[in-house]
Amino acid sequence: MDSHDTLGEALAMDYIPAKHILIRSKSTAWFGTDHTVNLYRGCCHGCLYCDSRSDCYRNPDFDRVTAKSDALRILRDELARKVRPAFIAMGAMSDPYNPFEEELLLTRHALELIDAYDCGVSVDTKSDLIVRDIDLYQSIQAHSPVICKLTVTTVDEDLAAKVEPRAPSPARRLAAVRSLAQAGVFCGVLLMPVLPFLEDRPEQVLSVVDRSADAGAKFIYSGFGVTMRQGQREYFLRELDRAFPGEHLSRRYLARYGDRYRCPSPRARELWEVFAARCRERGLLYQMPHIVSAATRGYGDRQLTFFDY
Repeated sequence: MDSHDTLGEALAMDYIPAKHILIRSKSTAWFGTDHTVNLYRGCCHGCLYCDSRSDCYRNPDFDRVTAKSDALRILRDELARKVRPAFIAMGAMSDPYNPFEEELLLTRHALELIDAYDCGVSVDTKSDLIVRDIDLYQSIQAHSPVICKLTVTTVDEDLAAKVEPRAPSPARRLAAVRSLAQAGVFCGVLLMPVLPFLEDRPEQVLSVVDRSADAGAKFIYSGFGVTMRQGQREYFLRELDRAFPGEHLSRRYLARYGDRYRCPSPRARELWEVFAARCRERGLLYQMPHIVSAATRGYGDRQLTFFDY
Protein backbone atom coordinates (compact mmCIF):
# COMPACT_ATOMS: atom_id res chain seq x y z
CA MET A 1 0.00 0.00 0.00
CA ASP A 2 1.73 3.19 -1.11
CA SER A 3 1.18 6.65 0.32
CA HIS A 4 -1.15 7.71 -2.49
CA ASP A 5 -3.38 4.68 -1.89
CA THR A 6 -3.39 5.39 1.84
CA LEU A 7 -4.32 9.04 1.33
CA GLY A 8 -7.15 8.20 -1.02
CA GLU A 9 -8.57 5.57 1.30
CA ALA A 10 -8.21 7.81 4.34
CA LEU A 11 -10.30 10.46 2.63
CA ALA A 12 -12.98 7.82 2.10
CA MET A 13 -12.83 6.46 5.65
CA ASP A 14 -16.07 4.88 6.87
CA TYR A 15 -17.25 5.68 10.37
CA ILE A 16 -19.19 3.45 12.74
CA PRO A 17 -21.28 4.58 15.73
CA ALA A 18 -19.91 4.31 19.25
CA LYS A 19 -21.55 4.85 22.63
CA HIS A 20 -18.36 4.58 24.66
CA ILE A 21 -14.64 4.94 23.94
CA LEU A 22 -13.08 4.68 27.41
CA ILE A 23 -13.76 1.13 28.63
CA ARG A 24 -12.88 -0.08 32.12
CA SER A 25 -10.70 -3.22 32.05
CA LYS A 26 -11.71 -6.35 33.93
CA SER A 27 -8.20 -6.52 35.41
CA THR A 28 -4.91 -4.66 35.33
CA ALA A 29 -2.98 -7.72 34.16
CA TRP A 30 -1.93 -6.11 30.86
CA PHE A 31 0.88 -3.74 31.85
CA GLY A 32 -1.05 -2.36 34.80
CA THR A 33 -3.66 -0.56 32.70
CA ASP A 34 -7.18 -0.11 34.05
CA HIS A 35 -8.98 1.19 30.92
CA THR A 36 -8.82 0.62 27.17
CA VAL A 37 -9.37 2.97 24.24
CA ASN A 38 -9.90 1.81 20.66
CA LEU A 39 -10.54 4.64 18.22
CA TYR A 40 -10.47 2.38 15.16
CA ARG A 41 -11.99 -0.96 14.31
CA GLY A 42 -10.14 -3.44 12.13
CA CYS A 43 -6.55 -3.41 10.93
CA CYS A 44 -4.80 -3.42 7.56
CA HIS A 45 -1.45 -4.91 8.59
CA GLY A 46 -2.58 -8.34 7.44
CA CYS A 47 -0.83 -10.34 10.18
CA LEU A 48 -1.70 -14.01 9.68
CA TYR A 49 -1.96 -14.78 13.39
CA CYS A 50 -4.05 -11.86 14.71
CA ASP A 51 -6.42 -13.01 17.47
CA SER A 52 -8.71 -10.05 16.79
CA ARG A 53 -10.01 -11.94 13.75
CA SER A 54 -11.73 -14.43 16.06
CA ASP A 55 -15.48 -14.90 15.69
CA CYS A 56 -16.09 -13.75 19.27
CA TYR A 57 -15.15 -10.18 18.28
CA ARG A 58 -17.86 -10.04 15.58
CA ASN A 59 -15.82 -8.27 12.93
CA PRO A 60 -15.92 -10.41 9.78
CA ASP A 61 -14.37 -7.61 7.70
CA PHE A 62 -11.35 -7.24 9.96
CA ASP A 63 -8.93 -6.17 7.22
CA ARG A 64 -10.96 -3.02 6.53
CA VAL A 65 -10.25 -0.15 8.93
CA THR A 66 -13.13 2.00 10.14
CA ALA A 67 -13.11 4.83 12.65
CA LYS A 68 -15.55 5.46 15.48
CA SER A 69 -17.84 8.44 14.99
CA ASP A 70 -17.39 11.39 17.31
CA ALA A 71 -14.75 9.41 19.21
CA LEU A 72 -12.81 12.38 20.50
CA ARG A 73 -15.84 14.16 21.94
CA ILE A 74 -17.00 10.95 23.61
CA LEU A 75 -13.52 10.33 25.03
CA ARG A 76 -13.26 13.91 26.30
CA ASP A 77 -16.58 13.66 28.11
CA GLU A 78 -15.69 10.28 29.63
CA LEU A 79 -12.30 11.50 30.82
CA ALA A 80 -13.91 14.59 32.34
CA ARG A 81 -16.18 12.37 34.45
CA LYS A 82 -13.29 10.33 35.88
CA VAL A 83 -12.72 10.92 39.58
CA ARG A 84 -9.26 9.38 39.38
CA PRO A 85 -6.94 9.59 36.33
CA ALA A 86 -7.00 6.42 34.23
CA PHE A 87 -4.06 4.34 33.00
CA ILE A 88 -5.19 3.68 29.44
CA ALA A 89 -4.25 0.86 27.07
CA MET A 90 -4.35 1.69 23.36
CA GLY A 91 -3.94 -0.93 20.64
CA ALA A 92 -5.66 -3.89 22.28
CA MET A 93 -7.98 -4.64 19.35
CA SER A 94 -6.64 -2.56 16.46
CA ASP A 95 -3.38 -0.74 15.86
CA PRO A 96 -3.77 2.93 16.83
CA TYR A 97 -1.12 3.83 14.23
CA ASN A 98 -2.67 2.30 11.13
CA PRO A 99 -1.78 4.15 7.89
CA PHE A 100 -4.96 6.27 8.03
CA GLU A 101 -3.88 7.79 11.32
CA GLU A 102 -1.22 9.81 9.50
CA GLU A 103 -3.98 12.04 8.16
CA LEU A 104 -6.89 11.51 10.54
CA LEU A 105 -4.87 12.20 13.73
CA LEU A 106 -7.40 10.48 15.99
CA THR A 107 -4.69 8.84 18.07
CA ARG A 108 -2.70 12.06 18.35
CA HIS A 109 -5.72 14.05 19.47
CA ALA A 110 -6.68 11.30 21.93
CA LEU A 111 -3.18 11.53 23.42
CA GLU A 112 -3.70 15.28 23.78
CA LEU A 113 -6.85 14.58 25.80
CA ILE A 114 -5.07 11.92 27.87
CA ASP A 115 -2.39 14.47 28.62
CA ALA A 116 -4.87 17.22 29.46
CA TYR A 117 -6.70 14.99 31.96
CA ASP A 118 -3.48 13.79 33.65
CA CYS A 119 -3.92 10.17 32.59
CA GLY A 120 -1.26 7.61 31.79
CA VAL A 121 -1.06 5.57 28.59
CA SER A 122 0.29 2.23 27.41
CA VAL A 123 0.40 1.76 23.63
CA ASP A 124 0.84 -1.37 21.48
CA THR A 125 1.74 -0.89 17.82
CA LYS A 126 3.64 -2.30 14.86
CA SER A 127 4.05 1.13 13.27
CA ASP A 128 6.94 3.56 13.34
CA LEU A 129 4.38 6.35 12.97
CA ILE A 130 4.42 6.37 16.77
CA VAL A 131 7.55 8.56 16.68
CA ARG A 132 5.42 11.42 15.37
CA ASP A 133 3.90 11.70 18.84
CA ILE A 134 7.09 11.61 20.90
CA ASP A 135 6.36 15.13 22.15
CA LEU A 136 3.05 13.99 23.63
CA TYR A 137 4.52 10.90 25.27
CA GLN A 138 7.15 13.12 26.86
CA SER A 139 4.45 15.49 28.09
CA ILE A 140 2.29 12.68 29.52
CA GLN A 141 5.30 11.04 31.14
CA ALA A 142 5.96 14.26 33.07
CA HIS A 143 2.86 13.53 35.18
CA SER A 144 1.76 9.93 34.52
CA PRO A 145 3.14 6.55 33.42
CA VAL A 146 3.87 5.88 29.76
CA ILE A 147 4.69 2.47 28.26
CA CYS A 148 5.31 2.35 24.50
CA LYS A 149 5.53 -1.17 23.04
CA LEU A 150 6.57 -2.07 19.50
CA THR A 151 5.71 -5.63 18.48
CA VAL A 152 8.62 -7.47 16.88
CA THR A 153 8.05 -11.19 16.36
CA THR A 154 11.13 -11.71 14.20
CA VAL A 155 14.03 -9.66 12.86
CA ASP A 156 14.10 -11.75 9.70
CA GLU A 157 12.75 -9.28 7.13
CA ASP A 158 11.71 -11.96 4.63
CA LEU A 159 9.87 -14.00 7.25
CA ALA A 160 8.15 -10.89 8.62
CA ALA A 161 7.00 -9.97 5.12
CA LYS A 162 5.17 -13.31 4.96
CA VAL A 163 3.55 -13.38 8.40
CA GLU A 164 2.94 -9.61 8.74
CA PRO A 165 2.68 -8.67 5.07
CA ARG A 166 1.47 -5.06 5.30
CA ALA A 167 3.06 -3.97 8.57
CA PRO A 168 6.18 -1.79 8.69
CA SER A 169 9.36 -3.86 8.64
CA PRO A 170 11.06 -5.04 11.85
CA ALA A 171 13.95 -2.66 11.09
CA ARG A 172 11.56 0.30 11.01
CA ARG A 173 9.94 -0.76 14.27
CA LEU A 174 13.28 -1.11 16.02
CA ALA A 175 14.31 2.28 14.66
CA ALA A 176 11.17 3.66 16.32
CA VAL A 177 12.21 2.05 19.61
CA ARG A 178 15.58 3.78 19.27
CA SER A 179 13.93 7.16 18.65
CA LEU A 180 11.60 6.77 21.63
CA ALA A 181 14.44 5.63 23.89
CA GLN A 182 16.67 8.52 22.84
CA ALA A 183 13.82 10.91 23.66
CA GLY A 184 13.59 9.46 27.17
CA VAL A 185 10.22 7.73 26.62
CA PHE A 186 9.80 4.44 28.52
CA CYS A 187 9.62 1.87 25.73
CA GLY A 188 10.28 -1.73 24.82
CA VAL A 189 9.37 -4.67 22.62
CA LEU A 190 6.56 -7.21 22.56
CA LEU A 191 8.00 -10.50 21.32
CA MET A 192 4.67 -12.20 20.75
CA PRO A 193 3.42 -14.30 19.26
CA VAL A 194 6.38 -16.60 18.61
CA LEU A 195 5.01 -18.90 15.92
CA PRO A 196 5.75 -22.61 16.43
CA PHE A 197 7.79 -24.17 13.59
CA LEU A 198 8.57 -20.73 12.13
CA GLU A 199 9.95 -18.34 14.75
CA ASP A 200 10.81 -20.55 17.72
CA ARG A 201 14.44 -21.49 17.31
CA PRO A 202 16.58 -20.16 20.17
CA GLU A 203 18.79 -18.16 17.84
CA GLN A 204 15.70 -16.41 16.40
CA VAL A 205 14.48 -15.36 19.84
CA LEU A 206 17.93 -14.22 20.95
CA SER A 207 18.34 -12.10 17.83
CA VAL A 208 15.19 -10.16 18.77
CA VAL A 209 16.48 -9.71 22.31
CA ASP A 210 19.83 -8.42 21.09
CA ARG A 211 18.39 -6.07 18.49
CA SER A 212 15.94 -4.70 21.07
CA ALA A 213 18.73 -4.06 23.56
CA ASP A 214 20.84 -2.43 20.86
CA ALA A 215 17.92 -0.08 20.10
CA GLY A 216 17.73 1.07 23.71
CA ALA A 217 14.62 -0.83 24.81
CA LYS A 218 13.98 -0.89 28.56
CA PHE A 219 12.15 -4.21 28.38
CA ILE A 220 11.09 -7.10 26.20
CA TYR A 221 7.97 -9.11 27.02
CA SER A 222 7.37 -12.44 25.35
CA GLY A 223 4.96 -15.32 24.94
CA PHE A 224 6.40 -18.42 23.29
CA GLY A 225 3.54 -19.64 21.16
CA VAL A 226 0.37 -18.45 19.47
CA THR A 227 -3.37 -18.53 20.11
CA MET A 228 -5.99 -20.04 17.82
CA ARG A 229 -9.73 -19.87 18.23
CA GLN A 230 -12.82 -20.10 16.07
CA GLY A 231 -12.62 -17.95 12.97
CA GLN A 232 -9.03 -16.88 13.47
CA ARG A 233 -7.81 -20.50 13.44
CA GLU A 234 -9.24 -21.18 10.01
CA TYR A 235 -7.81 -17.99 8.56
CA PHE A 236 -4.39 -18.52 10.15
CA LEU A 237 -3.97 -22.10 8.95
CA ARG A 238 -5.17 -21.31 5.43
CA GLU A 239 -2.84 -18.34 5.11
CA LEU A 240 0.11 -20.27 6.57
CA ASP A 241 -0.18 -22.81 3.77
CA ARG A 242 -0.49 -20.04 1.21
CA ALA A 243 2.57 -18.19 2.54
CA PHE A 244 4.70 -21.32 2.99
CA PRO A 245 3.65 -23.73 0.22
CA GLY A 246 4.90 -27.27 0.53
CA GLU A 247 5.70 -27.01 4.25
CA HIS A 248 2.34 -28.48 5.39
CA LEU A 249 2.22 -26.13 8.38
CA SER A 250 -1.56 -26.37 8.86
CA ARG A 251 -1.25 -30.16 9.11
CA ARG A 252 1.52 -29.82 11.70
CA TYR A 253 -0.48 -27.31 13.75
CA LEU A 254 -3.63 -29.42 13.73
CA ALA A 255 -1.71 -32.59 14.60
CA ARG A 256 -0.12 -30.94 17.61
CA TYR A 257 -2.80 -28.53 18.83
CA GLY A 258 -6.15 -29.60 17.37
CA ASP A 259 -8.76 -27.06 18.45
CA ARG A 260 -6.82 -25.78 21.49
CA TYR A 261 -6.80 -22.04 22.12
CA ARG A 262 -3.32 -21.73 23.61
CA CYS A 263 -0.67 -23.26 21.40
CA PRO A 264 2.76 -23.07 23.10
CA SER A 265 5.92 -23.74 21.16
CA PRO A 266 7.27 -27.27 21.67
CA ARG A 267 10.45 -25.48 22.75
CA ALA A 268 8.72 -23.08 25.17
CA ARG A 269 10.69 -24.13 28.26
CA GLU A 270 14.04 -24.00 26.48
CA LEU A 271 13.16 -20.67 24.91
CA TRP A 272 12.23 -19.14 28.25
CA GLU A 273 15.52 -20.20 29.79
CA VAL A 274 17.71 -18.76 27.04
CA PHE A 275 15.48 -15.69 26.71
CA ALA A 276 15.59 -14.86 30.41
CA ALA A 277 19.34 -15.40 30.59
CA ARG A 278 20.01 -13.12 27.62
CA CYS A 279 17.66 -10.42 28.97
CA ARG A 280 19.54 -10.42 32.26
CA GLU A 281 22.83 -10.27 30.39
CA ARG A 282 21.65 -7.29 28.30
CA GLY A 283 19.99 -5.45 31.19
CA LEU A 284 16.44 -5.79 29.87
CA LEU A 285 13.37 -6.18 32.08
CA TYR A 286 11.29 -9.16 30.98
CA GLN A 287 8.75 -9.95 33.72
CA MET A 288 5.48 -8.06 33.86
CA PRO A 289 5.60 -6.90 37.52
CA HIS A 290 9.13 -5.56 37.06
CA ILE A 291 8.20 -3.72 33.85
CA VAL A 292 5.11 -2.13 35.43
CA SER A 293 7.04 -1.23 38.56
CA ALA A 294 9.74 0.52 36.54
CA ALA A 295 7.17 2.40 34.43
CA THR A 296 5.03 3.55 37.36
CA ARG A 297 7.75 4.32 39.89
CA GLY A 298 7.70 7.91 41.07
CA TYR A 299 4.04 8.66 40.47
CA GLY A 300 2.95 8.72 44.12
CA ASP A 301 -0.07 6.85 45.44
CA ARG A 302 -1.36 6.36 41.88
CA GLN A 303 1.14 3.52 41.63
CA LEU A 304 -0.92 1.47 44.10
CA THR A 305 -3.76 1.17 41.57
CA PHE A 306 -1.55 -0.49 38.95
CA PHE A 307 -0.92 -3.84 40.70
CA ASP A 308 -4.24 -5.66 40.74
CA TYR A 309 -2.84 -8.82 39.11
